[in-house]
Amino acid sequence: MLLRQLKLTQYKNISSKTFDLNPKVNCFIGDNGVGKSTVLDAIYHLALGKSYFNPIALQNIQMGQDFFVIEGLFEKEDRKEKIICSLKKGQKKIVKRNGKVYEKLADHVGLIPIVIISPSDHDLISDGSSTRRKFVDGVIGQTDTLYLQHLLDYNKILSQRNALLKYFALNQTFDEGTLEVYNEQLVKRSTPIFEKRKGFMEAFVSIFKSRYQEISSVEEFVTLEYESQLFKHTHDALLQNNLGKDRVFQYTSVGTHKDDILFLKEGQPIKKFGSQGQQKTFLVALKLAQFDFLKSQTGGAPILLLDDAFDKLDQKRVSQIISLVDQNDFGQIFITDTYEDRTLDALANTKAGYEIFKL
Repeated sequence: MLLRQLKLTQYKNISSKTFDLNPKVNCFIGDNGVGKSTVLDAIYHLALGKSYFNPIALQNIQMGQDFFVIEGLFEKEDRKEKIICSLKKGQKKIVKRNGKVYEKLADHVGLIPIVIISPSDHDLISDGSSTRRKFVDGVIGQTDTLYLQHLLDYNKILSQRNALLKYFALNQTFDEGTLEVYNEQLVKRSTPIFEKRKGFMEAFVSIFKSRYQEISSVEEFVTLEYESQLFKHTHDALLQNNLGKDRVFQYTSVGTHKDDILFLKEGQPIKKFGSQGQQKTFLVALKLAQFDFLKSQTGGAPILLLDDAFDKLDQKRVSQIISLVDQNDFGQIFITDTYEDRTLDALANTKAGYEIFKL
């Protein structure tokens, strides 16, 4: 998958800009606040129908304006794919493929495999379990539309069950039969979600470990561990056994929405026992493993976005990644940096073509 042209209109801090892009490496250089990350976020937005940095859609409209439009001209297996994502205040976001509006955004996810490495990835370590679940779901969702649909359905039913528990508490009533309908619907989705996550993690951990050893300067034992209540009990049994607690708390306390991925170094949480450098290496390995997994599943190299690359990686690592373009391990790469000379040094030994855009 290649992005040949990108056009932004009133997206975040960019009023109007068109970029004709290199099929290999594209670098966006400029001071902080000029829109470097905005460009990468626009590419991510076209691929997955949402912003990586700001999930509140209206806040991606340029201040003082009423709408934004992102247009991308892609090439996939010698086919042209024109993707347009737009949002106007007071209206629903629209994503179009070759002029046709998607009825469901889930139908678009997976068309453009994409991976982003950004300083904000540290949230995967510092935040709660929901951030790590979203990472796993995002990787699986780019390759399995049925999984994505199960996930969307599960979250919708979960919200409805929680609302029902609040209604019971507010009105001092209880209807076990009605609640059981939601239980059955949750279990119907949670079982395939759990099985898919389990299978994914079994395959993904070895890829991650390999990438970590590649980019780490010392021998360290690192791993990822999938944690789920469904390893020990069925979801149906969990719901029955925790009904009293759910009624008191007025929300669903058990299920796949409580799953977590443990980030471990030498058997201990890397959040507490890993240095800043080790955490950085851990996250980069995680994202490169995502790249490898998507490539193995789709048969083509995902688009790779390196936001503030030299903040996330040292110059040697960036140079190594860029050099992999020469070996066809990577496809199209987009890089942002504040210093042109530093980027040019990283590009010095590559045979691949590149383009520098000064913002």
